[in-house]
Amino acid sequence: MDAKPKILLLTHGGWGISLLKGVSMILGKVDFVSEIALLPEMTLSEYMGLVKAEVEKLPEGSVIMTDVFGGTTTNVAAKLGSEYNLKVYSGLNAPMLLEACSQLTFDGELEAQRVYEAGCEAVKDVIEDVRKAIAGKEN
Repeated sequence: MDAKPKILLLTHGGWGISLLKGVSMILGKVDFVSEIALLPEMTLSEYMGLVKAEVEKLPEGSVIMTDVFGGTTTNVAAKLGSEYNLKVYSGLNAPMLLEACSQLTFDGELEAQRVYEAGCEAVKDVIEDVRKAIAGKEN
C-alpha cells in the first residue's frame, strides 16, 4: 500500500478519544487516528472482530497504541499486530501520541522507534526533576 500510515488506539472505555482531543488542540486536525473503545458490555470475540476489521484496512507502517499492558486491549492488539506485521505499543500517553501525530503531520511517515522512546521518556517525577535541575544550576 502507498497510503500514509495511521494510528489505531485501543483503550478501555474510550479514554483515548479525550487524549486525541488534547493532541488536536496542539496540532490541529489529526484524521489519521482512530480509536476502538473496549466497553463493559462487549465480549472478547466482539471486540476482536471490530479491531480486526479496522486492522485489515490499515496501511503499511501503521501503529497500534494501547492503554494497559496485559489487558484485553493489548492482548487483542498483540495478536492482530503479529498477524498483520504492525508495531504495537502499550502504555499510551500524551507525549507518545503527540510524537506519532507530529511525525505524520509534518513528515508524512512514522518512525516507530521515536514514538516508543517518546512514550518511555514521558513519565517524570516533577518535583525531583525540578530539584535536580535547580541543584545543577547552583553548582
